[in-house]
Amino acid sequence: MSFMVLSFQEIEKTQIWLVGGKGLNLGALSKREGIRVPEGFCVTTLGYQKAIEQNMPYHALLSRLTMLHVEERDQIGEISREIRQIIMNTEIPYEVVEAVSRYLSQYGDEHAYAVRSSATAEDLPHASFAGQQDTYLNIIGKEAILEHIRKCWASLFTDRAVIYRMQNGFDHCQVYLAVIIQKMIFPQASGILFTADPMTSSRKLLSIDASYGLGEALVSGLVSADGYKVREEEIVDKRIATKKLAIYARKEGGTETRTIQSDQQKAQTLMDHHILELARIGRQIEAYFGCPQDIEWCLSDGTFYIVQSRPITTLFPIPEVNDQENHVYVSVAHQQMMTDPIKPLGLSFYLMTTPAPMRVAGGRLFVDVTPMLASPVTRENIVNALGKSDPLIKDALMTVIERGDFVKSILNDNPVENSDKGNRGLPPAGTQTPVDEQDPSIVADLIKNNEASIEELKQKIQTKSGSDLIDFIQEDIQELRKILFDPRSSAVITTGMNASFWLNDKMNEWLGEKNAADAISQSVPNNITSEMGLALLDVADVIRPYPEVVQYLQHVQKDQFLDDLLQFTGGQEAQEAIHAYLERYGMRCAGEIDLTRTRWIEKPLTLVPLILGNIKNFKPNEGSRKFEQGRQEALRKEEELLKRLKRLPDGEQKAQETKEKIDIIRNLSGYREYPKYGMVHRYFIYKKALLKEAERLVQAGVLREKEDIYDLTFEELREVVSTREVDDQMIRRRKDEYKLYEKLTPPRVITSDGEIITGKYKRDNLPAEALVGLAVSSGVIEGRARVILNMEEAELEDGDILVTAFTDPSWTPLFVSIKGLVTEVGGLMTHGAVIAREYGLSAVVGVENATKRIKDGQRIRVHGTEGYIEILSL
Repeated sequence: MSFMVLSFQEIEKTQIWLVGGKGLNLGALSKREGIRVPEGFCVTTLGYQKAIEQNMPYHALLSRLTMLHVEERDQIGEISREIRQIIMNTEIPYEVVEAVSRYLSQYGDEHAYAVRSSATAEDLPHASFAGQQDTYLNIIGKEAILEHIRKCWASLFTDRAVIYRMQNGFDHCQVYLAVIIQKMIFPQASGILFTADPMTSSRKLLSIDASYGLGEALVSGLVSADGYKVREEEIVDKRIATKKLAIYARKEGGTETRTIQSDQQKAQTLMDHHILELARIGRQIEAYFGCPQDIEWCLSDGTFYIVQSRPITTLFPIPEVNDQENHVYVSVAHQQMMTDPIKPLGLSFYLMTTPAPMRVAGGRLFVDVTPMLASPVTRENIVNALGKSDPLIKDALMTVIERGDFVKSILNDNPVENSDKGNRGLPPAGTQTPVDEQDPSIVADLIKNNEASIEELKQKIQTKSGSDLIDFIQEDIQELRKILFDPRSSAVITTGMNASFWLNDKMNEWLGEKNAADAISQSVPNNITSEMGLALLDVADVIRPYPEVVQYLQHVQKDQFLDDLLQFTGGQEAQEAIHAYLERYGMRCAGEIDLTRTRWIEKPLTLVPLILGNIKNFKPNEGSRKFEQGRQEALRKEEELLKRLKRLPDGEQKAQETKEKIDIIRNLSGYREYPKYGMVHRYFIYKKALLKEAERLVQAGVLREKEDIYDLTFEELREVVSTREVDDQMIRRRKDEYKLYEKLTPPRVITSDGEIITGKYKRDNLPAEALVGLAVSSGVIEGRARVILNMEEAELEDGDILVTAFTDPSWTPLFVSIKGLVTEVGGLMTHGAVIAREYGLSAVVGVENATKRIKDGQRIRVHGTEGYIEILSL
């Protein structure tokens, strides 16, 4: 058999590199009983490769194109145009011409055909490439078909296709094009079928778009389409569009746009029985491919034909469970201010650390809150607790509860049993250890015990290797859990938070003052995260007097720069200051809950722009000055509040109660950041030991590189260490999956049907164009917006407003340079909010798509007290 051209029936399921994604799927569907695919054949990638293999100008231009970056649009356009012209002038190989002629005579020379591109890098589970290459309809005659084969080949190098490949990491030299030649169907109606609803992502809700004539009108956006929704053999929604235009085939070839008769414009395109029949076909195709599908269909003389089916690549995966029950999941990523995916080893460590009932999906963690929502006893607690953290999660959960169609209440009226069901898998409620609220030594004791435990771990782990190391780490995680969930520690944090809530509520009630705790929370002691930001100002103070060191740091590009500092005057002082900082804080990094992330101490270059920014923007001793300024402002606020309270009826009593709460906030609230610091510190100690073990596995030829352990779960790593064997294919698959997960946006709330429930802010009396979020740190400020997605790229000036997707503790060193903060993710007690209050920054978090709606350099106003943003300049 010649593999230059294959009929659909000859295509094997392993031949994607011959026929591309579209060809592979059509070949598979053409063999399925009950699914009609128009007859056709495929000019394989071998035909394309043979056509260009000896074309030296083509290969020279391709080499130049490969060297370009996606930002170089003009050069991309010029080179791509030249490549397309070369391909259009290329002779089609004789074997291809002969085979095309043979198939055309078999199917009918006089028949019209659709000529469609099918690239090897399309319709893949992680990249659809939808619409990147060209399709030509109603092509008649061999010469016209051969001409359009060249056009399809050339479309591999349209600007949009080239840029899409660059953005998705595909090598131009490794992507080839097959061409589908398929008998033309002249439909009364056509459209697109999604076996999962593209609006809500529900896998149970099937969505159909339908319009008259050929589907090109719908795909190109020329016409509006009817929309139908089907759930379990029932049409649950219809949207009938006014359809004024349609595209039809012309007798002599090609297509034309026609006006639809007025009496048909508002008619339902598909009858109900056709809608249900098409839905059944869609479910059959989905079941065959094993994942939700985006299907192009057409209806001719009462028969549905499938002309394309591809995976829907934009759906967020559903958390996996082993039952058929309904479940509601809440994102951990939004609680932890880290919405990036986590690698398998990092997920394992978090799962071993937490007692909560968690599930994994899309490289992220989700908590199953179904039992808590189902139980009347725990429902209000969980909704209100999550609402304080993120109002959008609360609103989404309220939507689920109010609908009443997903979570069924537990009918048993026994409150004890209900409480047990609602808290299954969580630490027992109501067992909080009381703390002496006036005794700040409890915080010092907790910190001292944690640090002593970490020092002991550092000593013990050095003697471990192989399976002993794996066992030791698993045992030590129990020590980590004991520290993290120490009842005294939880009581300190809860007591501090409750004091803040009390102060805000009572000052609003008694004095009409909002968010009074924000000012009181400035410069509290024992906050490891805010101390970290101020400590980097101290590092800048050490370096600032030495111009040679500053000059060197401005141009340094390698992580070994610390060793080279010694050649400059002041270099030893600079090196010691940075080393001391890294010793204390070097285990931190962006996304630090993922054990596999690169830490500052592993890449100290990350800190250089921040140090240089501090040298540029501040005078000496700024760290102490900022802390003292915040402390004085907190004292002034305390004095003001107490003075105003004493003027009220029962003023002395109100003032006394308020003073007690203020002391609690000042004594206890700084500790809230410490447990996570301790966890991250411990994680880094584990990581260093595991990388040493991985290095031994590399030397033994078991692993290709030591970082491959990141793509293994902890139990899989245990097996590899024990057996000295690894599944290389699984590791490569996990790396590809991670790239896919990076492109996905995790939902706050998702159900076991895959439905994403979105929440809304319910607030009135805001400016019409306001960007609404959650107020977390008071004040109204104006300034230049700096939209920064990667901390290492931050170039801030004193007084800028930081706009980013999320901030975890590693972003704190940037906070000393800004006067306002806007994030897409966050809640009242998440790290960014806590530190913003302590530094006295105005902050609004949970602003949907803030990094897209606010442009870098725009002047904005942050209403940190009311919780919204105004854009002041375009």
